[in-house]
Amino acid sequence: MTAGTDLRPTRAQSAPERTVRVEPKKHWWRRPWTAPLGLVVVAFLAYSLPPYLAFDPARSRVPSTFPAHYLFLVGHVLFGSIAMVTAVLQVWPSIRRKHPVLHRYSGRAYVFAGVLPSGLLALTVGAATPYGPVTRASDVLLAVLWLGTTWAGFRAARERRFGDHRRWMIRSFALTMSIILNRLIGPVAAIFLEPRLATTFGGSEIALGQSIAALGAWVSWTVALIAAQLWLDRKPKRRASVQ
Repeated sequence: MTAGTDLRPTRAQSAPERTVRVEPKKHWWRRPWTAPLGLVVVAFLAYSLPPYLAFDPARSRVPSTFPAHYLFLVGHVLFGSIAMVTAVLQVWPSIRRKHPVLHRYSGRAYVFAGVLPSGLLALTVGAATPYGPVTRASDVLLAVLWLGTTWAGFRAARERRFGDHRRWMIRSFALTMSIILNRLIGPVAAIFLEPRLATTFGGSEIALGQSIAALGAWVSWTVALIAAQLWLDRKPKRRASVQ
């Protein structure tokens, strides 16, 4: 080797570089669940809200069991509607990614103008439900879990434990939306149970109504919560590949 030879390795002789291929971020229209979710919530609220916006106890879909029951029910429904709308904003991917300020403020509205007041009122409304003790137990337990998961998610965000925040809020979201599943299960349960009115229920329409309500109450939120947990426990797809 002659003097003056450059001993530095050339680019061709250097170790091969590792390239990382990252999947492009999906636009909202490429996530098939986001727009349908918003439409379902709008349709549900358009059906559910009018009887309570009129502030007319005669239009209530739930019979009152004590003098202030209707007022508690109206507050529960109105605050719950805020929770449903802001929940959609919370899980919308592009809002979380591109508009963190909106995500943060809608999250506070979800907690303090939605879940907390609606859940606290649900404790009273659920404990006084006219649909029997089985539904009563479900409603009260659902309210406690709804409040608990939401508050745990809020505390995790305050402590900057964002992984825990996300997991708790997904559980809270599932419980928030379980009311939609409840309204779907009720008619299905009625179809199967009404032919048994004269036999299983001994002709008692009260017993039949309580059984239909209990099935909708328990199945809706337990299925929603289990589905959320299974989704959380799934194996995440690799977002990048190393070559």
